[in-house]
Amino acid sequence: MSEDFPRPLPEADETSQEFWDGAMAGKLMLMRCTECGLWRLPSRPHCDGCLSDQFTWEQASGRGAVRTFGVMHQKYHPGWAAIAPYNVTIVELEEGPRLPTNVVGIPNDRIRVGMPVIVEFEQHEDVALPKFRPA
Repeated sequence: MSEDFPRPLPEADETSQEFWDGAMAGKLMLMRCTECGLWRLPSRPHCDGCLSDQFTWEQASGRGAVRTFGVMHQKYHPGWAAIAPYNVTIVELEEGPRLPTNVVGIPNDRIRVGMPVIVEFEQHEDVALPKFRPA
């Protein structure tokens, strides 16, 4: 990563703060509907199952499977140049939501749709990013 062009990192807002606080603590936190039990990613304003706006924050298992992925060769931002090519992956969590992320710990050409994965966290000064490695 270039010091002149650091990679952009997400910043928590009021509705996603619990997600990012959990990540800093090594926990994958999701919203869960208190009416029907459906899990969802922040910052969805309502449940897709029953449309309730009532929820709790609960720790997810951290397990899932690769749903789809692509390998980025183009360097759209200079902060990504040092790590290209890198994968952009959609992981379908055991609980149901699909999380955009990266698969780590394996060469990009060995990633497969359906591959079981488990979460780990890439720690930065102010934020931890959920990444997934083969289970």
